[in-house]
Amino acid sequence: MTNPDPTILGAKPTVPDHVLFQEVAGNAALLNLDTETYFGLDEVGTAMWQALETSETIGAAAESLVEVYDASLETLQLDIARLAQDLRSHGLLIIGD
Repeated sequence: MTNPDPTILGAKPTVPDHVLFQEVAGNAALLNLDTETYFGLDEVGTAMWQALETSETIGAAAESLVEVYDASLETLQLDIARLAQDLRSHGLLIIGD
């Protein structure tokens, strides 16, 4: 997978109204009601999703996970930016205004 555009870290993540989220035993399922696309997240992906939902920027979401995971800020930034772009490509996240 290619590296995400570094400017994505300053972008605001927004969950569209047509996306449903359901957590089960630490994992999560996302459903795009418009396309009926299902997307599964493991425990780490679920934590990233929850950080994206509650953070002002994608970079801030990564920063909020530094205390939770034994990973560098740079690694978390890269991972969450990749997830955000993947979610956007499935219509599950809006990046930017």
